[in-house]
Amino acid sequence: MVWSGTWVAERLGVELAGGAGLRDLLGLALRRNPKRAHLLVSNVLGKHIPQHPRVVYGTGVELGERVRELLGADVDRAVVLGYAETATGLGHSVADGVRHAPYLHSTRRPVPGVARAGGFEESHSHATSHLLLPEDPELLSSGGPLVLVDDEFSTGNTILNTIRSLHERYPRAWYVIVALVDMRSAADQGRLAEFAQEIGARVDLVTLASGTVRLPDGVLEKGRALVAEHETEAPVPPPMDGTSATGAPAARATGVARVALEWPAGIPDGGRHGFTPAHRAALEAALPAMVAGAAAQLGDARRVLVLGFEELMYAPLRLAEALERSCDAEVRYSTTTRSPVLAVNDPGYAIRSRLVFPAHDTAAFPEGDGTGDRYAYNVAGAGFDAVVAVVDSIADSSELHAPGGLLAQLAAHIPRVVLAVVPSYLPSSARLPHASHDPERQEPSMLPEPLRGPAFSSYAPDEVGWLLQDLSEVELEAPTEEREEAIQSGGAHYAESLPVEYQPSAQYQELFKAALETSAARIARAVGTVTETVLAERSPRPVLVSLARAGTPVGVLMRRWAQHRHGLDLPHYAVSIVRGRGIDANALRWLAAHHDPADVVFVDGWTGKGAITRELAQALDAFGGFNPEIAVLADPGGCVRTYGTREDFLIPSACLNSTVSGLISRTVLRSDLVGPNDFHGAKHYRELAGADVSGHFLDTVAARFDEVTHAVDAEVKELLAADRAPTWEGWAAVERISEEYGIHDVNLVKPGVGETTRVLLRRVPWKILAQRDAGADLDHVRLLAEQRGVPVEEVDDLPYTCVGLIHPRYTRGATGADGKAVVAP
Repeated sequence: MVWSGTWVAERLGVELAGGAGLRDLLGLALRRNPKRAHLLVSNVLGKHIPQHPRVVYGTGVELGERVRELLGADVDRAVVLGYAETATGLGHSVADGVRHAPYLHSTRRPVPGVARAGGFEESHSHATSHLLLPEDPELLSSGGPLVLVDDEFSTGNTILNTIRSLHERYPRAWYVIVALVDMRSAADQGRLAEFAQEIGARVDLVTLASGTVRLPDGVLEKGRALVAEHETEAPVPPPMDGTSATGAPAARATGVARVALEWPAGIPDGGRHGFTPAHRAALEAALPAMVAGAAAQLGDARRVLVLGFEELMYAPLRLAEALERSCDAEVRYSTTTRSPVLAVNDPGYAIRSRLVFPAHDTAAFPEGDGTGDRYAYNVAGAGFDAVVAVVDSIADSSELHAPGGLLAQLAAHIPRVVLAVVPSYLPSSARLPHASHDPERQEPSMLPEPLRGPAFSSYAPDEVGWLLQDLSEVELEAPTEEREEAIQSGGAHYAESLPVEYQPSAQYQELFKAALETSAARIARAVGTVTETVLAERSPRPVLVSLARAGTPVGVLMRRWAQHRHGLDLPHYAVSIVRGRGIDANALRWLAAHHDPADVVFVDGWTGKGAITRELAQALDAFGGFNPEIAVLADPGGCVRTYGTREDFLIPSACLNSTVSGLISRTVLRSDLVGPNDFHGAKHYRELAGADVSGHFLDTVAARFDEVTHAVDAEVKELLAADRAPTWEGWAAVERISEEYGIHDVNLVKPGVGETTRVLLRRVPWKILAQRDAGADLDHVRLLAEQRGVPVEEVDDLPYTCVGLIHPRYTRGATGADGKAVVAP
């Protein structure tokens, strides 16, 4: 029998090396993806390859049984987490094998009203953002073993970054990684033990088989060329010719039969919001009756496909497995997918046919992220007499039933099409998006009024209202090196403490003043450009909401521009957003009670790799009416469409900390200080008033407004007519740098002048990468680096002026020229 990876192996030189049975588990295909040309296609996962449901379910249960044996007495405290979309069914099956474990899977579908328990990125995927939306907010905080399930363990980056992120918020002593196959390269083999030591926890790996994929040089380019050559030839078998798979006459499908499943009330459709052992028992009891109804619609079909839908894998799998046990027909199971894969009708290729249809769950994505093509592989031309398409009720839409939709595509190739709809489960906290703002119908806010200067901050009271609580009397500062060690070890989140405020030398203060005089007009032009763009595109009277604290000076300047140029007295507030924990929900509630959310424009200083941009978009999923599109002064990362400039240059407000930000600290989020009905906190460093240059910075820039007006008008006219779609070039560069320098964590790569400055002021840096011809924009960076004993490495082809690196293997014993701790390379 020809191996289903032969076609790719012969043309690309890709080699699958491993133990006995690896080729039985995996085939190869090609996909249009700039990060990875090949796709490992599992024969037992039930995603791309229709497989016997007993094999798919049994494989997951077997892995779960091995996990149960490994965990021993700790099994009753375990939680299982699966990855969307491919491993949602596998993870759920593993949880069944563990027996007593609750299950949760990540999701790409936002659900308004459900608080995020976390999120992460899958760097090699075509759709990277994952959300964790458990109905039970305590699900991940038990402290018992966490079992993470994915279909393959390749570089390990996705899972290890997930663990690192979750460990900051929900620390525990034991993690178990489960995958069908371990495909790590030799270079990645040792990282698991190093990672376990880094976070101070046990990390085990359970897989069915192991091996490696050996890739020749230039495989990405060769893969792209092959995809381009064969894309237009991607086979879709012709519609039915009047015969079934057995050769007997078959009637063409004239419609779609709908079966009422009688899904048990209160049982989730999967693990998107959690699935408990009690849910599992109720589903087991209801399966026979549900399957009987579906079987009645199949007639005399002898070869049946049960087709699941993207993340909805477990419910169709259990239906298929029960159907297989209860009837004489040959039953197979697979699901639709977002992933675009090349189809080649060759026995040595894993994806023989492809059906393409529009997404049909767009109602679940109010911002339009759910649009686009979807795919079903190895369905057309596979000889099925009947197909049972299983979707949730949100996806039972007009797009599903439209000409060219999934059901029509299936009906063109399979004689009998049956539709089974599982009710979409919504937690009690879920709600529809905020429809409109009616001040007379808003409930009175129980939250306090914003803090204002001079009682809180050195800004004038009308310049900004701080939606924060004053923690000035609380001791929150820790030495930078101790703080870095705690953050990287997983012992603390960065928002639970504050760095000791850096007090610049006289030489550095003079450098700040000189840089401000040199760049004031440049900043004024960027302020004018971003403000005029907001006024033209977002709202004639926007409510400016800056992200404290780097965004606050920019918000004040935008407010001053609108007042100076147009006589507008715009409201301006500052709110807290914390990477990994989201935006201050109480601040959003206050804003919704006092302003139309549609008028709110979030403001920040600059983008680096876009982490806060993504964080804001994800955090606002649970709050209707707010536009997640952020406005920034500088967008060197190409992460937003509303910006003053995309140049990476010195913004002097990045040179200092509180003394250029109204004497306000970073924001703080710590459970013993911030309750469920409190704003996030911050400190007012009144004792630093003698060094405060916040007003000087604002006045110096605002004094240049008149001279840049004509340039701003011309630039805005050009921008409004241009394509300003985010390119995310910065994110791609950060991923490359992370891998090239052996860091393997994008959170420790800080791109751009502003972020590099922050690394030198607040973190324990390893080294600085700088453009060779950066010039005066890096004078302050070089001075800080010299003072802290940090090497500056000049490099070519750097998309930013500079990048700051924090090495993950932190050691307190190493010191720099100034005696401060540094990291070991």
